[in-house]
Amino acid sequence: MSSSGDGPWRVGIDIGGTFTDGVLWSTTTGVRLTAKVLSTPEDLSRGFMQALDQLFRKNGGGVPDVEYVAHGTTAATNAVLEGKLASVVLVTTKGFRDVLEIARQVRSDPYDVFAQKPKALVPRDRCLEVDERTTAEGTVLRPLELEHVSELAARIQLAGVQAVAVCLLHSYANPDHEEQLGAALEALLPEVPITISSTLAPEFREYPRACTTVINAGLMPTMHEYLGHVESRLQALGVPGQRRVMQSNGGLISFDQARREPVKILESGPAAGLIGAAKISHAVDRPMLISFDMGGTTAKLGLVRDGAAEMVPELEVGAENRARSWFTGASGYPLLTPSVDLVEIGAGGGSIAWVDAGGKLRVGPVSAGAAPGPACYGLGGKDATVTDANVVLGRMNPSGLLGGDLVIDAKAAWEAVGAIARQIGCDTSEAALGILDIAAAAMARAARTISVERGYDPRHFTLAAFGGAGPLHAAQLAEELGVSEIIVQPEPGIASAIGLLVTDLRRELSKTWLRSWANASASELEEVLAALERSARIAFESEMEHIVELQLHRTLEMRYVGQSYQLVVPLADGPMTDEHLHSAAEEFHRIHQARYGHAEPLEPIEVVNVRLSAIGVLRDALAEPSTADAPSGGEAFPISKRLVTFARDAVLETPVFDRADLSSGSGIVGPAVIEEDDSTTLIPPGWVAVVHTHGSLVLSRAQYA
Repeated sequence: MSSSGDGPWRVGIDIGGTFTDGVLWSTTTGVRLTAKVLSTPEDLSRGFMQALDQLFRKNGGGVPDVEYVAHGTTAATNAVLEGKLASVVLVTTKGFRDVLEIARQVRSDPYDVFAQKPKALVPRDRCLEVDERTTAEGTVLRPLELEHVSELAARIQLAGVQAVAVCLLHSYANPDHEEQLGAALEALLPEVPITISSTLAPEFREYPRACTTVINAGLMPTMHEYLGHVESRLQALGVPGQRRVMQSNGGLISFDQARREPVKILESGPAAGLIGAAKISHAVDRPMLISFDMGGTTAKLGLVRDGAAEMVPELEVGAENRARSWFTGASGYPLLTPSVDLVEIGAGGGSIAWVDAGGKLRVGPVSAGAAPGPACYGLGGKDATVTDANVVLGRMNPSGLLGGDLVIDAKAAWEAVGAIARQIGCDTSEAALGILDIAAAAMARAARTISVERGYDPRHFTLAAFGGAGPLHAAQLAEELGVSEIIVQPEPGIASAIGLLVTDLRRELSKTWLRSWANASASELEEVLAALERSARIAFESEMEHIVELQLHRTLEMRYVGQSYQLVVPLADGPMTDEHLHSAAEEFHRIHQARYGHAEPLEPIEVVNVRLSAIGVLRDALAEPSTADAPSGGEAFPISKRLVTFARDAVLETPVFDRADLSSGSGIVGPAVIEEDDSTTLIPPGWVAVVHTHGSLVLSRAQYA
């Protein structure tokens, strides 16, 4: 193995729907090299290796001394969205085989008479029963008869499935039956991966727990194959170091753990971007951010509050549009996997514009993706996309992107958008403006979901824009939301790949603990927390040589008695006392007031789940390779000018700046365009931009500057 450059190095590679981004960062010198290539949807691991090869070539060739490879991937998400889960048998308690068919008795939109529940994850004929029963308190009513397991295994073999999910009634309270059944099936079916719910998600509510277990089982063969391909290619190239994957919760796990619990990496790439935004919030001293990650396929919006990414205890996948869902888990599949709080919509640079049967212009959710891509990429795409609209309006470089590596066909963009214009009866520029207005409105709805519907006023936040298309659309989105300030970090187009290198190892542990608050015992709660902490320390045993600190954050899920859903309440450190319980109750009322606009301090409350977030802080993970100081210097000078359309009556000759030429303190008054290899930042009239000492662009409305 040859080596080049000062090591050790860390590699972050994030695969998106359109582009695959890579970062090679030296923990010794702080040198950072980047790569951006088109994704390869037919074999995602090929795009992974193309980005890695580009990084190594930029470093002088050869394989450097790699400390670890961190990976963000859409492979698991794609398998769910495209219905490509492996075939699964669900094994459940006698009388409960219809749990997936019944689902939840709510609709995503109560006013839509045509609303459909999501298709059951497992056909009814592959939902098998075992005769056993445990109560909600964990008492065994009917013992599991292991002598019948061989007959069950024979039925599973006859079904010819690729994985088994075991989800028995109330196994969160007593996992014995699931553990016995799982062990017996593993012995009889050694080639079939088996997931048991009590290990993966030991929480109450049968339907979400069953969905979590089934999707994990269905992903195991797919992710085992995919991560195996990546691993074998890394080994063939001679790349040393640990292999890690970003989870939905914003922390890293090993490839092996990801193979066993792939349901935990469904928001892998988007989570990395939000974690990177949280790091940026510290660097630029903006603790309250709305993160706006707009790539080629989707736009993702999340919240950073007090410098930390907001989390939710339950994730929904497979929803058509999470920004328009009234009830979480009603239009998709609810998963009991803690996740960063993100709303993701089909509004990216590659989102296709189309005209519906009523003659109304629409944008997305279908994307041109990496193949064939927008018409302007010249790769065979004919449909007009958001990117094509930006080319028509002069907002994007009309000749090339990615430092010239991606040639732009402006004529093709005009033809594609022109076809839309003819359908709706306007000129091409007006059609392009309409496409961007519709995309902005959709993104504003998503931003309000993540802020207003959570009890926060977006006007009190700064917008952190990243992704290849985020900085281009940030000002328009900010104006829709009433936000007065925007942060654009260095190299925003590869922000998710950078986020992979500034995060830590993380595990989420939980236990359902249904207790009336009046009868909650501090000593009993301490026992539950102590058991979770022991499990966390065991989980990190093999990683302790890489960890400088193990942080344990404790929370409770609480609700008013009679409510169906609960709120997450932080617990103070230290041994549990009655004072801790009193403080938690007061905090619950405060959070309820902020979220819903009212609280009922005289109403009885109860605790539902106990949670522990265990974070293994990695050495140098806080070095923040994304926030290197910008050089100080003088006035910024444009490299060119071009006509840019900002509105129907505002076609302005606009200076174009190279971001690499900007120095700390440089100020630019809009209108202006700032270009860099991986992204473009648009500064409309009425906005100004200043380069922060950490290299980020700080955009503000002129009246606030």
